[in-house]
Amino acid sequence: MNIIIAGCGKIGTTVLSTLASEGHDVLAIDSDQSVISEITNIYDVMAVCGSCTDCETLEEAEIAKAELFVAVTGSDEINMLSCFIAKKMGAKHTIARIRNPEYNDRSLGFLRQQLDLSMSINPDRLTALELFDVLKLPSALKIETFSRRDFEMIELRLKPDSALSGKSLSELRSKYKAKFLICVVQRGEDVFIPDGSFVLKEGDKIGLTADRFEIQKLLRSLNLLQKQAKNVMIMGGSKIAYYLAKMLVSAGSSVKIIEQSRERCEHLAEILPKVDIINGDGAQQELLLEEGLHNMDAFVALTGIDEENVLVSIFAASQNVPKVISKANRPEMASLAVKLGLESTVSPKEATADILSQYARALQNSLGSNIETLYTLMDGGAEALEFNVKNDFRLTNIPLKNLQLKPNTLIAGIIRGRRPIIPGGDDVILTGDKVIVIAADSRYQDLSDIIK
Repeated sequence: MNIIIAGCGKIGTTVLSTLASEGHDVLAIDSDQSVISEITNIYDVMAVCGSCTDCETLEEAEIAKAELFVAVTGSDEINMLSCFIAKKMGAKHTIARIRNPEYNDRSLGFLRQQLDLSMSINPDRLTALELFDVLKLPSALKIETFSRRDFEMIELRLKPDSALSGKSLSELRSKYKAKFLICVVQRGEDVFIPDGSFVLKEGDKIGLTADRFEIQKLLRSLNLLQKQAKNVMIMGGSKIAYYLAKMLVSAGSSVKIIEQSRERCEHLAEILPKVDIINGDGAQQELLLEEGLHNMDAFVALTGIDEENVLVSIFAASQNVPKVISKANRPEMASLAVKLGLESTVSPKEATADILSQYARALQNSLGSNIETLYTLMDGGAEALEFNVKNDFRLTNIPLKNLQLKPNTLIAGIIRGRRPIIPGGDDVILTGDKVIVIAADSRYQDLSDIIK
C-alpha cells in the first residue's frame, strides 16, 4: 500500500519505520534536508524534501497515488491543512496528529467532518490514558484494553519471591480460581507463546488476559495487588501531564505537577484549578523531598528529556515510592531504564505507531479488515489483535481444540456481547464475537489468517 508520512520527528520516524517493516511502500516528507538524508540512509523508504502544505512537493510525492496520507508534524494546523490539501489532490485517506487540548471532542468532530479527515490522533492523550490505567492498577507494568475496556491484558515481571515462579501454566490454572490465561512470556530477548507445560521463571515478563475483576482477584490471591494511586507527583508540565492530571483528578486523586517554566505553570494553574502546580526544577532532589515525595503513591516523569526522566525516576524509586513510571521515547533509553530497575516506561510514539499500523492493515484488506484493536507487546516481540467475527468467517461453531492454529499463535480471549470468555478447548467462535489473538513472528490481517 502507498503511504506518505509528513513530518519526520520522533513520532513520524517511528510510524514510517513500523509501516515500512510491514511491507508498505512508504514515502517521507520533511522540510529539513538533513532529516531526509538520515531517514533514507536508515530506512527502506523514499523521501521528498519540502513543505507538506506545498502543492508541488505533494505532486513530487505522487500524492494522487497515496492510499494513506499521515501528517505528524509539530503543528496541529499544518497537519490539518496538509491533510485537506492532500485529500483534494487525490489521497484516499488522511490522518492528522492533533495534540492541542483546546481542540475538544466537539470541535474535533466538526474539524474531521469539514476537512474530510479519516482520523485524528493525539499521542499525548493516548499516553496519558495508558498511564492512567497503570496508576489504577499499579501492580502492572502495562495494561492493554479491549472491547471498550471490558477485557484487559496486563504485563507483570516475576520477582524472585513470586508465587508463579517455578510453576507450569497447567499447575497455575488448576491452583488459582480466577479465570485467567498467561498468553505470552518474554525471557531475556526471547518471546514465547506458551502451552500448558511451560514453566515460568523469575525475571520473566508475562502477559495475562482476563476481565478486570478476575485480574484483581488473581493479583489479590498472589499478594500482588497494590492500592490505586491516590497521591501522584508528576515531573514536567507537558500536554501528557495535563491530560493525565485531568483524568486523575476526575477519579478523585490528588495531583502535584512540578514544572520549570513559570509561564507554563501559570497556564496549568489556570486550566487545572484542582491540581497543585509547583514552579521548580524537578531534577533537584531537595525540591522533590520538600514537596512530599515520600508521601506519594506514584511518581511519573514526563519531561522532554529521556535521560532526565530515567535518572530522577531512579531516585524516586530509591525513596520507596510504590509506583514509578518514566517516559522514554528512545528504545535504548527504555531498555536501559529496565536494566537499572525501572519496571514501567511509556512511549507516545509507540502508542501512535500501534494505532496507525492497525488502520493501515484495515485499509490493506480489500474485503474490509475486521481488526478492531492492535497492540505491540513485549518490546515488539509479539502482537495482540482484536478481531470482529463477520458472517463470512468459515470456522464458527468449531471447538477451539479442533482448530489448527499457525505456530506461535494463541486465541487469548473471546468477548460475546459484553461477556469476556477465557477460552478453553471446548469453546467455539460465533458470528458477532470479538476474538483476541496473541501472535509472535506473524503479522495477521484477518482472523482467517491464523489458521494453518
